[in-house]
Amino acid sequence: MAAKESFWSRVLTGLVFVPLIWIAGFFVFIFAVLSGAGLFYIWTIISICAVLSVMLVLGLGQWLRRKVYWSCMAGVLLIIAAVIFGYEMNRLYHDSIPQVAESEVDLAAYEPFVRGSKAVVLNETPTLRIEDELPIMDGATALYPLYSAFAMAVYPEKEYDHLRSEVRSTKTSQAYDSLISGEADLIFAAEPSERQRGDALAAGVQLKLTPIGQEAFVFFTHADNPVSGITMEQIQDIYAGDLTNWEELGGKPAPIKAFQRPEGSGSQSALQRIMKGRSLAAAPRDDVPAGMGGMIQRTADYRNYPNALGFTFLYYATEMVGNGDIKLLSIDGVYPSRETIANGAYPLSSPFYAITAGTSNPHVESLINWIRSEQGQKLVAETGYTPLAVP
Repeated sequence: MAAKESFWSRVLTGLVFVPLIWIAGFFVFIFAVLSGAGLFYIWTIISICAVLSVMLVLGLGQWLRRKVYWSCMAGVLLIIAAVIFGYEMNRLYHDSIPQVAESEVDLAAYEPFVRGSKAVVLNETPTLRIEDELPIMDGATALYPLYSAFAMAVYPEKEYDHLRSEVRSTKTSQAYDSLISGEADLIFAAEPSERQRGDALAAGVQLKLTPIGQEAFVFFTHADNPVSGITMEQIQDIYAGDLTNWEELGGKPAPIKAFQRPEGSGSQSALQRIMKGRSLAAAPRDDVPAGMGGMIQRTADYRNYPNALGFTFLYYATEMVGNGDIKLLSIDGVYPSRETIANGAYPLSSPFYAITAGTSNPHVESLINWIRSEQGQKLVAETGYTPLAVP
């Protein structure tokens, strides 16, 4: 009878404490999600609840001798602690790797008419002045210093916040959205992606692209990487997932960590054009906090691992970021420079544009004509881009 009562008491204990473990785990899970904990900790919480439940059942069932049971419990706890420690050490290493991201650039430093602005000043009287009905300009992060200089030359002096004014920068993707919806009169960006062209077509507007300068699309890696150049074919193979190790390029044996940019960004659209229809392999991803403390996955910003490969535009890499720990790669034997862009030797040089979509603003056409004039092209060159050939 006593044995029977002991059995049922153990069953009752299990029926009480196993649910309590999962209820406690549920509240810890909710707290972890709301506090923005990564997927690792969310799965760790679930695993701990499962392990504790199994160990409780094993203990109540008396299937293991007491000494063996507690040795197993101690071993499980040590394994969990070791896994968490290893994860945190890896995360600290990851966070210590220098990052090359648009968030690094303080665009406020390039705002027009701000004391000490990094935007170039036109040191002569402009042949165009716009005093009213200012065209709303938007565009790519890397081009903001340039069209800020345009505004400083021809717009009236006042405050122009780079997020909420007639001269703003919301990045390429959102700038195209603003142009197509009519919120911006003209934007400065690289050639639109197929999706952006489709969005314009669906909205019933026609994108007009006017070239105003030239720029190089560049690939870069860690400064200590022995590889100094790649070919166009190798770029395609890397980003298609067919070429995966630096050893195949004459470097050290290490997997190529090929970063990408978010869909719709100017540099990602440029990569897609290079691929010529080949599908892109999956890009490195980051778990990041979302609204209400949840987690989402997004394309990871470039981190300068010894085996990393990234891409951007020349001005952004050399002038706006200026990270001495990265090096630009030659493409098909040609190094990206202002000279090789101007003479057409660098294979990944292309125009960038002033883009409109049927604006009714009366000053846009004259502004674009001025940008293409000798004065406008002088600002293109002095900012650090390659100007158009001026007759």
